[in-house]
Amino acid sequence: MEFDYVEWIFDALLVRGLQNALGAERYLQPETQHDLVLEYLDLTQRQEQTVYQVTRIYADPTVEDSQTASRELRRELAEITARLDQITPLAESTLQLQLSNVIASLGLSLGGQPIPPVWYHSTPLPLALIVSPRDTIRQDANISVSADLNIDQIASLENNVSSTLGVSSLVVHVGGIGVYPTMVMRSGDLTWVGEVVAHEWIHNYLTLRPLGINYDTNPEMRTMNETTANIAGQEIGRALLETYYPEQMPEPMPETADSASAPAPAARNEAPVFSFNSEMHKVRLHVDDLLAVGKIDEAERYMDQSRKVFLDNGYVVRKLNQAYFAFYGAYADEPSGPAGLDPVGPAERELRQQSASLKDFLDRISRMTSFEQLKGAIQ
Repeated sequence: MEFDYVEWIFDALLVRGLQNALGAERYLQPETQHDLVLEYLDLTQRQEQTVYQVTRIYADPTVEDSQTASRELRRELAEITARLDQITPLAESTLQLQLSNVIASLGLSLGGQPIPPVWYHSTPLPLALIVSPRDTIRQDANISVSADLNIDQIASLENNVSSTLGVSSLVVHVGGIGVYPTMVMRSGDLTWVGEVVAHEWIHNYLTLRPLGINYDTNPEMRTMNETTANIAGQEIGRALLETYYPEQMPEPMPETADSASAPAPAARNEAPVFSFNSEMHKVRLHVDDLLAVGKIDEAERYMDQSRKVFLDNGYVVRKLNQAYFAFYGAYADEPSGPAGLDPVGPAERELRQQSASLKDFLDRISRMTSFEQLKGAIQ
C-alpha cells in the first residue's frame, strides 16, 4: 500500500533525462513554445472532462448499454490521450525552460542556471496519510500511500489507524512532492501548474540550505518551509505568466466606490458572502480553544458540525479533524485559513515585506534554523 518512490524516481529520471539530453525545446521559436504549452493544457482539460462524461454514463442506471452510449466519447478520449502522450515530454520541458529563465531573471541562479535545475514530471501522485494527536494539532506522521486507493479503502485505512493508535488521521490529496525530479499532478490550469512546479523547486532549492535541511526538526520549521515555498512559488508563477503568457493573467479587480459610502450587505438585504478561508480560520481558533482545556470530544463534534456547514455552502470537506488542520495549517502564507493563530505565517509575510526582492527574502530565510531567528529578523 505504501508508495514506491525509488521506482518512480528511476522512471522519471529516464523520461526527464532523455528529453533534457535532446533539448528540443531550445530550438523551438517562442511562439511555438507558447502554443505547445497551451495545447498541452487544453488537451489535459479535455481529457479530464471526457473521463468525467464517460464515468457518468457508466454510473447512470437509466443507461442500458453504457458501452454503446459512450462509444464516441471513448473514441475522442483515445485521440486526446494519444496526442497528450506525444507532446507531454516536450511541453513539460518547455515549461521547465521558461521557469528556469524566470528564476534566473529573479537572481535565483548561478551563471544563469537554477541550482538545482528545474526538473518536474506530471504523474498521478500518491496520497498522504496524515497523523495527529487528538489532544493537540500537530503532524506526527506523513506517510505516502498508493494513489489507487478508492474511497472505501481510504476510509478503512483512516479508521484502522485512528482506532488502533488513538490518534486523528486523514488521507489527503497533494498537488506536488519535492523529490527530484519533483512530482506534480497533471492539470490544465496554467496558473496552478506554474505555481506548484515553482513551489516544489523551492523545496529542492531549500534542501541545499539550512532551512530545508531542518524541515523535520519541529512543526515551526515545517511551517516555515511550506510557507516560504508558497510565497515564492506564487511570485515565480506570476512572473511566468507575465513573461510568457500575459493573456493568461487574471483580470484585475474592478475599481469600486469608496467602501465607507457603500451600503452594508444587511442594508441591501443581501446575505454575507461565505468565505472558506475566513470560516475555516474561525473553526481552527475555536478548536484550539477547546483542545487547550482538554475538551477533545467537544472539539471533534464541533469540527464535524462545521464540516456540514461548509458542505451546505458548496465546499466538500470529506473529513474535518485535528489531522486536517495539522496538514493544511502548515501553509500559512494567507492571513486567514486553517493555520489559525500560528505565528509563523505573519512573521514570514512581514519578512517578505521587509525584503527588497524575492531573492533577498530567500537569502535571509533560507539560512535560518529556528523560528526564533525569524522572529529576531523582523524585530
